[in-house]
Amino acid sequence: MKMMKMMKMMKMMKMMKMMMVLSGLLCVSADVFHEDFAITGCSDSDGEFMYALDGEEKWVADFINQRGVEPHPSFIDNFNYQEGAYEQAVANQQVCRQNLKNARIGMKDLPVEHDAPSSPMVYTKESVELGEKNTLICYVTGFYPAPVIFSWTKNGENITEGSSTNVPYPNKDGSFNQFSRLEFIPQLGDIYSCRVHHLALDHPLTRIWDVEKTQPGIGPAVFCGLGLTVGLLGVAAGTFFLIKGNECS
Repeated sequence: MKMMKMMKMMKMMKMMKMMMVLSGLLCVSADVFHEDFAITGCSDSDGEFMYALDGEEKWVADFINQRGVEPHPSFIDNFNYQEGAYEQAVANQQVCRQNLKNARIGMKDLPVEHDAPSSPMVYTKESVELGEKNTLICYVTGFYPAPVIFSWTKNGENITEGSSTNVPYPNKDGSFNQFSRLEFIPQLGDIYSCRVHHLALDHPLTRIWDVEKTQPGIGPAVFCGLGLTVGLLGVAAGTFFLIKGNECS
C-alpha cells in the first residue's frame, strides 16, 4: 500500500512539474503582431474619439456632422468599425466632460503645461509635375495639449478649399502629432505657406514652400558644344596631315 501511495505521489509530482512547465511556456512573451488603441478627449468647446490600429487612424467620430469617419485613402478596403460606435462616442463625451468637471474641482483648475509644436515640415505627396494634381502635407509633432490649428496661403492669400486636417495622434511620450493636407495643382512661381497655431506659441509657426521646376542647365550644352568643336578640329587636322603625307610620297 505504501508503495502504491509512493507511486501515486510520484505521478502527481510529475503532473505538477508538467503543469509548471506548460505554464511557463504559456507565459513566454511573443512578438506583437498588431497594436491598437482608442483615445477619448474633451474640452468645454469640442471633443474627440479616435480608434487606431498599428499607428494608423481607422475610425474617427465627427461630432460636427454627427457621424463616424474612416480617414483612410479610397484605394484601401473599407474598414467597418463596431456597430453603434458613434452613439458610444457621444456617450463617452458626456462621461469625459463630467470627469473633466470633477478634475477641475479636485485639482482647483491647475493650469495645463504647454509644449510647443516642432517647426512645420511641408512636403508633397507625389513628385512635382507642373499642371498635375498633387497634395501638400504640413506636419508638426511634440505639442501638448492638442490640437494645433493649421492655415494655408497661396501667393499671400488665405485658402481653405481643398484642405483637410486629421485629428491629433498621440506619441508614446504623451505629446501629439498632427498634419494637414492641401490639394493643389503646381504652377511655376506659386508660393504656398503652412501656418501652425498653438497655445504654447506667442506667434504662429510658418513654413513656406514654392513651386520650382529645374530647368536644363547651360553647362551640358557648353561642354557638348566644346567637345564637338574640338572633335571637328581633330578631324580637320587629321585630314590635312593625311593629304600632306600622300603628297610627300
